[in-house]
Amino acid sequence: MEVNFMTDNHKMWADLGMDVATHDILCEVLPGAFSDVFLSQENRPKGMDYFNMVVGDIHGIRPAELIEAQKNGQKVVGSFCIHVPDEVVIAAGAIPTGLCSGSQFWVPGGEKVLPTATCPLIKASLGARFDRTCPFFRIADLFVGETTCDGKKKAWEILAEDAPMYIMDIPQLKRERDFKHWEEEIRGYMERLEELTGNKITEESLHKAIEIVNNKRRALQRLNNFRKQKNVPISGVDVLLIHQIAFFDDPERFTTMVNKLCDELDERVKNGVSVYEEGSKRILLTGTPLSIPNWKLHHIIETLGASIVGEEMCTGLRYCENLVDEEATDMDTMVENLARRYLGHINCACFTPNMERIDDIKRLVKEYNADGVIDVNLKFCNLYDVEGLKVEKSLREDNIPVIGIETDYTDEDAEQLKTRIGAFIEILG
Repeated sequence: MEVNFMTDNHKMWADLGMDVATHDILCEVLPGAFSDVFLSQENRPKGMDYFNMVVGDIHGIRPAELIEAQKNGQKVVGSFCIHVPDEVVIAAGAIPTGLCSGSQFWVPGGEKVLPTATCPLIKASLGARFDRTCPFFRIADLFVGETTCDGKKKAWEILAEDAPMYIMDIPQLKRERDFKHWEEEIRGYMERLEELTGNKITEESLHKAIEIVNNKRRALQRLNNFRKQKNVPISGVDVLLIHQIAFFDDPERFTTMVNKLCDELDERVKNGVSVYEEGSKRILLTGTPLSIPNWKLHHIIETLGASIVGEEMCTGLRYCENLVDEEATDMDTMVENLARRYLGHINCACFTPNMERIDDIKRLVKEYNADGVIDVNLKFCNLYDVEGLKVEKSLREDNIPVIGIETDYTDEDAEQLKTRIGAFIEILG
């Protein structure tokens, strides 16, 4: 399938106040990168055509939909972290969206206002805003930050000088009083959204929103379960792309398209179809998130002949595992259930202690029959860097092969990564 990248949108981008000339540079680079990583694959499922289309015009189709929704009175809320519950945004009649943060293209802009020794994800986020090269940063009526790391906390202060910000204070422990604190933070967020939209969040609207987001999680869980098969019918890099698109696409449409793809994958499983060579080593990734269009590690690992069967990451299984309880219909219990899911079941490295994350990795190794684990750290992310030592030590104690990788958004380390990861895959053999 030919993918048309972000064409015929110049007027919309100009109307948003974007730096269209600079943004055109990104538009020139992305088609080649996407083709090299995705379209070069053999035996891809036909259902990936939809996701090709979405990413091919990710700065066109969805922004146009959001702008049209704003004309009809809806508000758009941009968030940076999977701890922030989309359910309350939807319940308030607003639209949640992800934000650009996964390319080296935006990093220099972030370094104008942040120290160089800041993780590339944070630098890219601010660069995309201040350089005016991401439409989602131009469209959002409100940005929602959270206190998951010191770098983000200070970045939000800088962003707040230029854009409407709301900050949620996430506890760093998971005691009973911390869950109560997170409930209050969710309630405060609900009040801010009611103020933004002019809509009251009702028990009915919140329960419906919980069902919508849970259905999206169910579709992604169904997709990931195919990776437990001996014959895996879809590549890891394609599943990563789908997880990345989940942050941007309309949730109900996205759910439909993922389930449609899964119907095709069901047939592939019945016919014993695999996208990998027989005997390829199965890799579980863990660590920092891989925001769109960060496909570097997946591409390297899978072109070396291994198969990525899971990601214990925010752009992976952390995003879709564990549903919000749907039985409750009263406001207090639904808010408590949201707090339990968004604090208790996401094991970010910001928490201390965080043995639950190590337990999760070991569980996923068994569930996905992984031969080895690659622990990924974005450069200057101290949280995951420090925790990586404990993760790797614990896995080795259980005789689970593991290697730690530190990288950034550039391709400067690509050959070194190929050498190290290639040697790790050989050891698994």
